[in-house]
Amino acid sequence: EGTVEPQSYEHLGNGDDKEFDIPQVDTPPTLESILNETDDEEESFVLEDPSLLNIDNIDTHSYDTSSLASSDSGDRTHLKRKKKLLDSFSLHGSVVRLSLLKGISAQIVSAAVSAASSLIAVGTSHGLALIFDPNQALRLCLGSTAVGAQYGAISALSINNDCSRLLCGFAKGQITMWDLASGKLLRSITDAHPPGTAILHIKFTDDPTLAICNDSGGSVFELSFKRVMGVRTCESRCLFSGSKGEVCCIEPLHAKTELRDHPITQYSLLAMASLTKILVIGLKPSLKVWMTFPYGRMDPSSVPLLAWHFVAVQNSVNPMLAFCRGDVVHFLLVKRDDSGAIHVTKQKQLHLHYDLINFTWINSRTVVLLDSVEKLHVIDRQTQEELETIEISEVQLVYNSSHFKSLATGGNVSQALALVGEKACYQSISSCGGQIFYLGTKSVHVMMIRSWRERVDHLLKQDCLTEALALAWSFHEGKAKAVVGLSGDANKRKAVIADRMVEILFHYADRTLKKCPDQGKIQVMEQHFQDMVPVTVDYCLLLQRTDLLFSQMYDKLSENSVAKGVFLECLEPYILSDKLMGMTAQVMKDLLLHYQDKNLMEDMEACIVHMDITSLDIQQVVLLCWENHLYDAMIYVYNSGMNDFISPMETFSVFLDEKVVMGNKLLVYISCCLAGRAYPLGDIPEDLVPLVKNQVFEFLIRLHSAEASADEEVYPYVRTLLHFDTREFLNVLALTFEDFKNDKQAVEYQQRIVDILLKVMVENSDFTPSQVGCLFTFLARQLAKPNNTLFVNRTLFDQVLEFLCSPDDDSRHSERQQVLLELLQVGGIVQFEENRLIPMAEKAEFYQICEFMYEREHLYDKIIDCYLRDPVRKEEVFNYIHNILSIPGYSAEEKQSVWQKAMKHIEELLLLSPNKAADLIATHFDDQIEGIIKNLQDMLQISPCVTEQFIELLCHYSPDQVLETLQVLEFYRLEETIQVRLVHGECSSKFGQVLVKDIEDTLVKTIALCQRNSHSLNQQQKSSIFIYGRGKLGEIQGLVLGMLDTFNYEQTLLETTTNLLNHDLHWSLCNLRASITKGLNPKQDYCCICLQQYKRRQEMADEIIVFSCGHLYHSVCLLSKECGIETKGQMRWTCYKCNSSNKGGKLSENFSELKKGNGASLAQVRFMGGSESLLDSQQIQAFDQLCRLYRGTSRLALLTELSRTRGGEKHGLLNVSQGDPALNSVFQNENFQLHLTPPPLTEE
Repeated sequence: EGTVEPQSYEHLGNGDDKEFDIPQVDTPPTLESILNETDDEEESFVLEDPSLLNIDNIDTHSYDTSSLASSDSGDRTHLKRKKKLLDSFSLHGSVVRLSLLKGISAQIVSAAVSAASSLIAVGTSHGLALIFDPNQALRLCLGSTAVGAQYGAISALSINNDCSRLLCGFAKGQITMWDLASGKLLRSITDAHPPGTAILHIKFTDDPTLAICNDSGGSVFELSFKRVMGVRTCESRCLFSGSKGEVCCIEPLHAKTELRDHPITQYSLLAMASLTKILVIGLKPSLKVWMTFPYGRMDPSSVPLLAWHFVAVQNSVNPMLAFCRGDVVHFLLVKRDDSGAIHVTKQKQLHLHYDLINFTWINSRTVVLLDSVEKLHVIDRQTQEELETIEISEVQLVYNSSHFKSLATGGNVSQALALVGEKACYQSISSCGGQIFYLGTKSVHVMMIRSWRERVDHLLKQDCLTEALALAWSFHEGKAKAVVGLSGDANKRKAVIADRMVEILFHYADRTLKKCPDQGKIQVMEQHFQDMVPVTVDYCLLLQRTDLLFSQMYDKLSENSVAKGVFLECLEPYILSDKLMGMTAQVMKDLLLHYQDKNLMEDMEACIVHMDITSLDIQQVVLLCWENHLYDAMIYVYNSGMNDFISPMETFSVFLDEKVVMGNKLLVYISCCLAGRAYPLGDIPEDLVPLVKNQVFEFLIRLHSAEASADEEVYPYVRTLLHFDTREFLNVLALTFEDFKNDKQAVEYQQRIVDILLKVMVENSDFTPSQVGCLFTFLARQLAKPNNTLFVNRTLFDQVLEFLCSPDDDSRHSERQQVLLELLQVGGIVQFEENRLIPMAEKAEFYQICEFMYEREHLYDKIIDCYLRDPVRKEEVFNYIHNILSIPGYSAEEKQSVWQKAMKHIEELLLLSPNKAADLIATHFDDQIEGIIKNLQDMLQISPCVTEQFIELLCHYSPDQVLETLQVLEFYRLEETIQVRLVHGECSSKFGQVLVKDIEDTLVKTIALCQRNSHSLNQQQKSSIFIYGRGKLGEIQGLVLGMLDTFNYEQTLLETTTNLLNHDLHWSLCNLRASITKGLNPKQDYCCICLQQYKRRQEMADEIIVFSCGHLYHSVCLLSKECGIETKGQMRWTCYKCNSSNKGGKLSENFSELKKGNGASLAQVRFMGGSESLLDSQQIQAFDQLCRLYRGTSRLALLTELSRTRGGEKHGLLNVSQGDPALNSVFQNENFQLHLTPPPLTEE
């Protein structure tokens, strides 16, 4: 039950004068006549749901959507187009159907619609209300054009629950009530709300005497209808004033007939949406506000939306309010407690990526949203999954903008309400009974959820059989969304769906064969069936219809040999996953033959061991297994088919020496049998487990085999298994002993097995030490158990020790040591005498055994000897020493003993690995380094002859490395080494080339060589170095020393002079800054030339010039006396009065100095026109005055000259070019004098 607001006539087209066009017919149109009508559309209309609205004469039309869901068969070419299916379509199919109500659409031009259970009301822009029955036949035409001219367009409609009354709201504010049975006007209400406002909403409540209206002023009124003494009246009460916030949407809570007794209905709840918040109020028993909820920040143009619906939450049914403004939908659950109070709880929000203009519940789990670009979104509320998207722009939805702007009454609405009205379509969409009606400019459409069968059929129409099966299975499992049309208990629903799926599967199988490519490669056909056949098998097994799969489906697919092969092969994954345990004998036979023909024997074996034995032909399978060596399958058949667990072991034992694979399988098989597990998978039946264990043990301890020869040794089966893999066979026995219970029979079996093992292995010499060691390791583990019941003679362990430590046999030394070590580690040490074990291990050079024993006794220092004596593990001694000395957990005495032992063997460690020894010493012996080096001096010292020979070889083969090597070596004689260099410098082509090209480089390297060794020579020896080489170096000794002394003196002088000049420059700049930043005080306040005040008024901006002498001038006056000159864009001034005493040539000289940059006095300039001071000019003049104090050469020039002459030292200190005047030295100036006194102070 709801109303859909009509669109005003202006929005639909002003060119058409007709408001509606009802054809003249004698009788209402029938279903046949409508179906036979020719349509103007290019695509034909198809009847999709004849039961829509319980009518027979309705046609449907499909519109384009975001998927193939709503394209339907109206497009005759859709089967030829290849369209990609979206995920939502693949999962859910087409959930809803949008159809055109042609009967109504053909009779209206512009209208508004409201739907009830048995009526459809359409309001028009001329004030008429058209009432249609479910057959779309016009039943009533209420009102007149005269009333429409007075009241305006119908802006809101509402039909009460029993379809007996119709409320009409008008654009100019009037309200009328009609009797839908007789068509009479019952009430005409004009004073229910303030005049001049349009009716935006009018809604009946569940109480037929109570209605709510909302006007364009944003106010909400309660209308109470009464009949007193035959007079119908209407009382109005304001529920919310628009002055407190404009309400633009209202929604009373409506309950279905079966929910009328719900305790919350007695409150007559009403939800109101203003532009800023949501309110929920109760109209009964008295007016009360139950909740307010502010929106928060959002787009002011978005439309507030409200919608109620009863939903089941936590085994109770309560109303839920959905409200939205923008892209977030809020859900509020309303409950009533035992005290009668109402509580509102927030539920999970729905966040969208689009703005909404309509929200409609289609059922308690499914909502339909309309966004601002006119796309419908079908959403599952609980999972928030989008099921389908439909484009409805072709509907040409009617908007309610004119009523929200109240154009009929002069547009007297707020700007905010008018902005919201741009997207408002409240009265154009109405929902009733799971159907949603959409009012277009020239049509009315209805949308409803498809039934489950219709959704499946729709996919079948699209030729999407795989998707149809998947959707039907989701219905079967109860995982589908928006399900309609399934009733009854779960089993009944599943049966109905299963029958439909079987029908589809038959159709699918027929299509699989029909669409098989007749020509082309065989691989193409195989690929086709590999894509199609597994779907049939999968759904038959899901439906547990193996009877259907192996009878009708198999017979149908067997018509094609390729399809038959693919069918048989696709059974494998289901067999291996135990989804298919049995099949008919014929199919099983065909399966084995097919795998044999294609030589897929491993795959066939894997399938056999998963099959139910009753479906196998045992004779056929056994022969097949023997021929193709399928041992797992053969064991499975013997065990499961004949309960024979011994025959496989007897058979396999014969071939152990030939086939390793068979031996490994036999060991695993014995382990499974003794553990109660079936081979290769599953478990042995519980009642057979003890019997199987006894049989296996009896088999193993047999004295002779069944067909024994005369020379067969005793216990052949144990002997064979021990020879095949001693360690693994003993591991099998160890696992078996773990599972044994301590009963008498189990103890006897264990002892019997141990005695047989000792007899077989100890009394025979054909077993290796490793194999014997494995046996005694196994025994040691068993004897070390706390609940051990085995007995083994200790003398046997002594014999094993003698056997493993025998010094006469050096073969397999590492193997013997490893076996004995493993025996000791598992607890066998208790079987030996320790004082006898260590000497035997040392004698046999079993150093790992010694380490194990010493570690038990905490003799860590002796372990160092074990490492040093063990050639395999020598270098590990460094890590061992480091760990003992670093890791906590060892006592101080233990660490000290290890430290002392390491110091004792430091020479041996150094020879073993110098790098690791150095790291060890630096880490743990840093305080003993000097002593260690002293003790190792003799070992580390190398003969000088050896070093010199090494240098000579380097000179000959790697001369580039000689210098680097000499920097490191110490043990060489200086004279002999220099002689080697000189000899190879003259003879070797490389050194000869170096000496010729760069004698200086050779000299520098030779001097460096002498410097590095001079620390070991006395003064006389150092002096003699310079005389070496027949006196050539001695002759220039004095010259070189003199040059060094002169260099040191001149460098000191230059540094001292530079510091003095820097100090003078700093002092001068400080005084200059103090002078130029000090303000000047004029002696009078008038110009010394024109004798007028400096503040005189002139037409143009005038500057005031103040000099350091105290005289003040106007710039114009100074210019008139030619006391200013412009240089580089700036004016430079001289004081007229001070310079006027200088006659003639003196004045011209001053001006020439001014032009050169020298000013007569400091000046400050001020603009009378408000401009800024020219500080740059003042600074320049002050600097010029300072420069005049220094008539000599500046210090900066001196420094520049000095630095330049240093670069030309090779030409002489003062030898500069005379040809270029610019390069003449300042030192050659006849007036040059060096001022060492500080400069004079400037005048204040």
